[in-house]
Amino acid sequence: MDKVDDIIIILGRGRSSNTYLIGDTLIDPGSADNVEYLKKEIEGAGLEMTDIKKIVNTHCHFDHMGADKQLQDEYGYEIYMHPLDMKTVMQKDDEATVAASFGLTVPDLDIRPLDEGDMVGDFEVVHTPGHTRGGICLFDGKSLISGDTVFSGGNFGRTDLPTGNSEEMRKSILRISELDAVQLFPGHGPYAISQVSEQIALSVMIASRL
Repeated sequence: MDKVDDIIIILGRGRSSNTYLIGDTLIDPGSADNVEYLKKEIEGAGLEMTDIKKIVNTHCHFDHMGADKQLQDEYGYEIYMHPLDMKTVMQKDDEATVAASFGLTVPDLDIRPLDEGDMVGDFEVVHTPGHTRGGICLFDGKSLISGDTVFSGGNFGRTDLPTGNSEEMRKSILRISELDAVQLFPGHGPYAISQVSEQIALSVMIASRL
């Protein structure tokens, strides 16, 4: 568990995504087999699970939101997701959510929409389709929580899964490059607090070849 500014960082293990905690909001709690590890890390940060009120998912893949069901059942958390990915979950699409690759099916969840321009604390929602049709990033003018849109080092999320789109990914990465983020907190791998613009510029260059 690390902390940068007001962002608590819990790096993912195995196939599970990174998780971020801002205020009372958990960003991408990870896969279903990650819950006990997640609880220990949150307690290690000096917090209780009851201090958290909501979950925001950057997209609908089960390595990011597979834990939603257990956490909502145990603690009553509100769950938020972009309407397009919310639709994927509501349709119980095991392939598009990659639930099938975890040997799971999509459960019943109470999800609320989170759209372009909405706020999560001090962070604004930026719709960045490409990895999924309803992928989002969160940006507060300094820090970018990027889901699987861009990663540290210039890489970015794959576009060959259901609802992925290479052209949309190119547009999303180009849009991100215009935000002037100085800290990058991706869905997988290490976070970056230096040379972020250079790393995102590399993503733009690589994505242009898709």
